[in-house]
Amino acid sequence: MPGRLEGKVAIVAGAGQTPGETIGNGRAISVLFAREGASVLCVDRVGDRARETAAMIARAGGRAEAFEADITRQDACVAMIAAAEVAFGPVDILVNNVGIGGGGDGPAHRLEEAAFDRILAVNLKGMWLAIRAVLPAMRERGAGAIVNISSLAGIAGGQQVAYEVSKAAVNRLTTSVAQANAAKGVRCNAVAPGLMDTPMAIAGIAAARGESQEAVRAVRNGRVPLGGQMGTAWDTASAALFLACDEARFITGVVLPVDGGMSSRIG
Repeated sequence: MPGRLEGKVAIVAGAGQTPGETIGNGRAISVLFAREGASVLCVDRVGDRARETAAMIARAGGRAEAFEADITRQDACVAMIAAAEVAFGPVDILVNNVGIGGGGDGPAHRLEEAAFDRILAVNLKGMWLAIRAVLPAMRERGAGAIVNISSLAGIAGGQQVAYEVSKAAVNRLTTSVAQANAAKGVRCNAVAPGLMDTPMAIAGIAAARGESQEAVRAVRNGRVPLGGQMGTAWDTASAALFLACDEARFITGVVLPVDGGMSSRIG
């Protein structure tokens, strides 16, 4: 049977990942999309990481190319779209998975100005630039799906002001793009993961706190209502797949929590 993305061309921005014991969101999304029949342009600021993801897909019999780009630059986003079109044809799907945190972030009285500027530039401006680059062709064809990877931090938290504000803005960017392009047949939705067992989350937190990864996992697992277990990048990827495929053809402007019930718990 054909896959759910058979014949589609997808760009996954942030398709590489921080080295670690598990798989990251961007790599899982890229691999799953390829399994479902999409041709995937794997984009990352670190070219070797993008190439590693593309090679994984190729070894499994899928179609993928790697592209090195810093999406905080307008020219890089334009080049990214052009590279996908040259390699595979018109872009049907854009997944915005690029995101950073840490490095001077914190509560408002401790947040460093440079960290605020850097995190907002990557998490929000970069996402907008990628969307702006892909929209003209999607609008002209009257079809397209954009999936932004947001975070539960967009509605909760208190210790990472820049990251939280950037993800809240991603949610609003998502709904705004959805409304502005619905009449042209272009959909825009977001996935909001909660606590996930990914290299960026676990290894990053463990290093910052000087704790073992096992200790970090135990604490995070204990905070999740559903089964007392964090999700994985495959959970994020499955949600992104649904929002990108034709099964979600009547869904736009949605921010889908993938968080084991954390966002619905009060108190």
